[in-house]
Amino acid sequence: MTADPPARRRPRAVPDATSGDAGFDDLLQVLGEQLGEATQSTDPRTRRKLKNVTFEYEADHTAVHDMAGDAGYSLASNWFTQLLAQLAVANSITKSQLCVFLYVAGGQQRGTGVAQYTQQEITDGLNRLAAQKGGKRITRSTVNRAIGALVGYKWIEQLGNGMIQLNVRLWFHGNSNAQHAILEKLAAQHDRDPEAFPHGIGPEAHQEELDLDLPTEERQHPGYGTGRRTG
Repeated sequence: MTADPPARRRPRAVPDATSGDAGFDDLLQVLGEQLGEATQSTDPRTRRKLKNVTFEYEADHTAVHDMAGDAGYSLASNWFTQLLAQLAVANSITKSQLCVFLYVAGGQQRGTGVAQYTQQEITDGLNRLAAQKGGKRITRSTVNRAIGALVGYKWIEQLGNGMIQLNVRLWFHGNSNAQHAILEKLAAQHDRDPEAFPHGIGPEAHQEELDLDLPTEERQHPGYGTGRRTG
């Protein structure tokens, strides 16, 4: 009586590699097993077992962004950039608030959402071109008022020691992993309040007073009226 021949191992079905990395890993495992079986000769004297499979990938020739200057670039919310323009036209933010925010946002440290500036450094930085041209300059007191307004809008937070936390949902210098880590940290700091920073973004639709920085006697001059003008 002859023994039944040993059952031949049937090749496993190759899984769909489009389902993600897990499916791709299974595909490599199955391919390796099947190649190992295919390379085994029926003659024991010449039988060889597959030792290794190597895959070579073509280099990904991704173009590099060509940005002016040497400070890199940030990602900005399209909704927010359009909102900035709308608020400026509607006089719902002042020129000083817009300038202070843009200057601070452009100076944030990569992957942190934090800019390291004192109010005097912001003032000096904003006045750099004006000083060269001998034009009107922004004052430190105006910068101070602008920062207070931006905190109220939840565009920034003051951390102390000259450190300013940007709202990274509006403007961020870094990758998405770093951004989500910062958002998780901020959520924990604010007890996950959906209206706290960096959410509940302002300002309300209203007119802001213009920062004229006029001397007291000039404000009271009959030709200018009294007090500040509104836009």
